[in-house]
Amino acid sequence: LGKAVERRLFSYTESMGLGILREKIAGHYRRVYGVDVDPSRILVTPGTSIAFMVAYQLLLDAGKRIAMPDPGYPCYKNFAHMVDAEPVFLPVGPETGYRLSTGILDEYDFDVLHVSSPSNPTGTVCSAGEMEVIVSYCRERKAGLVSDELYHGLVYEGRAVTALEYTDDAIVINGFSKYFCMPGMRIGWMIVPERFVRPAEIIAQNLYIAAPTLSQYAAVEAFDYDYLAGVRETFRRRRDFLYGELNGIFGIDAKPEGAFYLWCDISQYSRDAAAFSEKLLESVHIAVTPGIDFGANGTGSHLRFAYTREIPHLAEGVERLRRFLG
Repeated sequence: LGKAVERRLFSYTESMGLGILREKIAGHYRRVYGVDVDPSRILVTPGTSIAFMVAYQLLLDAGKRIAMPDPGYPCYKNFAHMVDAEPVFLPVGPETGYRLSTGILDEYDFDVLHVSSPSNPTGTVCSAGEMEVIVSYCRERKAGLVSDELYHGLVYEGRAVTALEYTDDAIVINGFSKYFCMPGMRIGWMIVPERFVRPAEIIAQNLYIAAPTLSQYAAVEAFDYDYLAGVRETFRRRRDFLYGELNGIFGIDAKPEGAFYLWCDISQYSRDAAAFSEKLLESVHIAVTPGIDFGANGTGSHLRFAYTREIPHLAEGVERLRRFLG
């Protein structure tokens, strides 16, 4: 980043992104997944939210239906509304392991399926077999597929599977804010099927011109795998600590396999997660996210805890929580 500033590399890049960065991303897929991705199919975006907007504009006309898990990331449905599409909520819960299945998918009509692995808020990771089934299902149904893979790298058991291992017809979205520790730099990427390369470029040119130039140069240097292995281990230790502490206080349906969240059932204390989280903030200054932000399927009795801070900070939060409860 400093070198880019010194060289006064401030001007716009091409809308698809710096060629050297797209090459780096393609190399990442070869190294991590054994998948060859042509850099021409990679679009660098100002964060992943814009990537989702581009994907939705590519796949959805007004009135089309896009299915997504409930609970799930709250902005997906908002992106759908922005393109006049209809979000369809697929209920996943403890009884399904917070996972999608063909049994669930068969109950709903949709034109596009949006999946997320590891998921926010539950930390569920889609296995290789599950991803293969989802890809096959969408192919047979002639439905579009968007795969949110933003938390890849932060997987603690097994490995993350990209949809690109099974198809070139999905839109895959990832970015630098989580595993690569670059929040605020607003830099992400999407990989699109060949037929969508030019339409995606046109949308990008009109929507945001290009991703931030300095952030792109910084991202070129982000693929330090020794450092990133340490990042994963740091989050694993935090997960194990906070899970061990909170699992004795709340119900946790499953130990998260990835991302950096715990999805906690607080029904023994309250079924109004919003009011409960507000009391936590006001009384002992603990900030958590009420489950209702993530949908309607059993979310009123859940909270999402994030383990994005160091363990002593988490320990202090646990101690305050214990005092609050009793």
